[in-house]
Amino acid sequence: MLDSPYVRRVAVSLHVLGVPFTQRCVSVFRTYEQFKAINPVVKAPTLVCRDGTVLMDSTLILDYAEALARPRSLLPASAGERAVALRGVGLALAACEKSVQIVYERELRPAEKQHEPWLRRVTEQLHSAYRELESELTARPAPFALTAPAIAAAVAWRFTHEKLPGTIDAASHPRLQALSGWAEAQPAFLAAPYDETTLHV
Repeated sequence: MLDSPYVRRVAVSLHVLGVPFTQRCVSVFRTYEQFKAINPVVKAPTLVCRDGTVLMDSTLILDYAEALARPRSLLPASAGERAVALRGVGLALAACEKSVQIVYERELRPAEKQHEPWLRRVTEQLHSAYRELESELTARPAPFALTAPAIAAAVAWRFTHEKLPGTIDAASHPRLQALSGWAEAQPAFLAAPYDETTLHV
């Protein structure tokens, strides 16, 4: 489902790489048994390759997609530039992870069983991830491009603001806010919108 930042990251990236795919909207909650029949681990995103091999985890799926798309790539070739890009991806994925943890704690765990110290810690980690991303973008004020770190950051930013409104102050993160606005207007993002549940390519 495209309300998952991990699923949306893959969908947007596949569009940018020019790798054709068909999305099947299956929920890890509402259609658990249906998902289990595809992938017993029930982990989103799941990619079923043409030969039937089942891959899971957005980073591993995109590694496979990069192999299909060569010579096109969302990551730079040189080791130094690649390390910088991978740091950006890691920070964005940390923001995704912490956002998801907060959502699950608030929406799936009964209120009387929610652990406030844990929530405070995860929220602090979420703020740290976005502060670091903002610093990275500010330190390298190049024109925006749909690279692996930019896609991951824009997807994470939208997810956090949709699911945890008011948690992160947009005004304190002007470069992230600008990146998000720019990215959401790009064809690859429009083809995989946050609030849609069907997509066929």
